Amino acid sequence: MKVIFLGTGTSQGVPVIGCKCKVCTSIDHRDNRLRSSIFVQYGDLNIVVDTGPDFRQQMLRARINKLDAVLFTHSHKDHTAGMDDIRSYNFLQKRDMPVYATEFTLERLKEEFSYIFAEKKYPGVPQIATNAITKEPFEVNGQRIIPIEVMHYKMPVLGFRFGDFTYITDANYISDEEKEKIKGSKVIVLNALQKKQHISHYSLSEALEVLQELNPEKAYLTHIGHFMGLHSEVSNELPENIEIAWDGLELTID
Repeated sequence: MKVIFLGTGTSQGVPVIGCKCKVCTSIDHRDNRLRSSIFVQYGDLNIVVDTGPDFRQQMLRARINKLDAVLFTHSHKDHTAGMDDIRSYNFLQKRDMPVYATEFTLERLKEEFSYIFAEKKYPGVPQIATNAITKEPFEVNGQRIIPIEVMHYKMPVLGFRFGDFTYITDANYISDEEKEKIKGSKVIVLNALQKKQHISHYSLSEALEVLQELNPEKAYLTHIGHFMGLHSEVSNELPENIEIAWDGLELTID
């Protein structure tokens, strides 16, 4: 399995024009983050999880020319706003793009992108094939995917397990039942917004506590805000098997 971190930031983590803080002015590429998203090559299946506002830029940067499906974690705009750019893959692949999300998220997408789902469509709009999913495992082109339901304050959000790899973003609570789905993963990606406690995201210390319980061989932190601090400095505070992910980081998972 191949994983590319397309983006590891958040709307609270992208460089701010005119901001002179040490993260926004850092020349370390690992501090320059687009909105959180990953590309997963799972068998012969190419999947993207979330299409935030930076989706087009991320796909061009990673040179991803084939996309088989899109999975959505939830309906917040920093995870969905780039869905219009799916149209490029419609053009290249001459087929509708399968999209997988909960019923709630699909309804929000239909509201936000009403022109895509209109009965009479304007020529050239993205062609989407919607697939409603729940907390139960599902398959995409024969590859099994396990949804992990987490809470983003009071909002249910999905993470996903692909074989021995689990990806979770926008969480501040995971039930014991859902943790059982994660256990045994060799690699876990978990959100950690900042060091200070937050109402809807894990803080750094909270994320480390969860990862200690789940005990993967390797873990990466994502959905990083610029209040976290510099990558090089925070990395020195982490356990040996945990790293802060960065945009463009590639993993190979056996």
